[in-house]
Amino acid sequence: MKDEPVIISAKQTIALQAHAIAALEAFINEDFSKAVKMLSHSDGGRLIISGIGKSALVAQKIVATMNSTGTPSIFMHAADAIHGDLGMIQQKDIVLVISKSGDSPEIKILAPLIKNFGNILIGMVGNTQSYLAAHSDIVLNTTVSKEACPNNLAPTTSTTAQMVMGDALAICLMEARGFKPEDFAKYHPGGALGKKLFLRVTDLAILNEKPMVKESTPVKEVLVEITAKRLGTAAVVDEKGKITGIITDGDIRRMLEKQYSFLDYTARDIMGSSPKTIEAGELAINALEMMRQNNISQLLVVNDGAYAGVVHLHDLVREGII
Repeated sequence: MKDEPVIISAKQTIALQAHAIAALEAFINEDFSKAVKMLSHSDGGRLIISGIGKSALVAQKIVATMNSTGTPSIFMHAADAIHGDLGMIQQKDIVLVISKSGDSPEIKILAPLIKNFGNILIGMVGNTQSYLAAHSDIVLNTTVSKEACPNNLAPTTSTTAQMVMGDALAICLMEARGFKPEDFAKYHPGGALGKKLFLRVTDLAILNEKPMVKESTPVKEVLVEITAKRLGTAAVVDEKGKITGIITDGDIRRMLEKQYSFLDYTARDIMGSSPKTIEAGELAINALEMMRQNNISQLLVVNDGAYAGVVHLHDLVREGII
């Protein structure tokens, strides 16, 4: 196969999918709004999402999105539902059934059973004249004009439309519930994403040494302290533990470039008097932003004004924040 036909086919597939997604805008109507209102005021009920075939796979993805954004959801395969899994549906639950045709045998059995239980049934369908559409309390229309498959058979464009409609539903529910970044962090504690949302400066600083000297400390001892603590810096503190300055290994190098003899120098003579500090309770991602803005690789950490340690750029790299 030559490259040109492959490229043309790929571009046509993308164009078909993009057109189908854009066409969904016309299907966002009162039923969609009603679904959002019911789900956001479900009074302890969960969202049960079901489907069969490729729609079942889409249902699982939507369940994952809903759970991570504050809408408790459970996947129920349509075939398994009619062989015992219906027992997972509780009285206050709302059921969303996804189907392109809306006329699959399993769907025709499942829909009336859900209605008999007294649960609200939302049908996400690609055929508004189907059995599922007729038996649903709310219909979310995901009709597409053509599948990307050259035979117009394999679910491609239709599953994309279902996925996007599910995302639109999830985002609207987030907004309806006032779902905030700190709420998101509770459901994403693992990985770099979670760490950006909940990892605090103190969580990093506590793992590091705490290099510090007094203003009267001889420069030779300052150099030993910086070398021993291996953070490239030392805080200069007063008798009460308050920060009065900072000395970095760069300050030491610059001093050596200018002075042949430094035995009589103290920390006071070479320290920077306006060190960049960050509160221990700040998010680690904010420490990264401060470092970027000031073109530095470490910050002194303070807790109620007292020196509490150092957070280094390497700490952020190690935790995957960068």
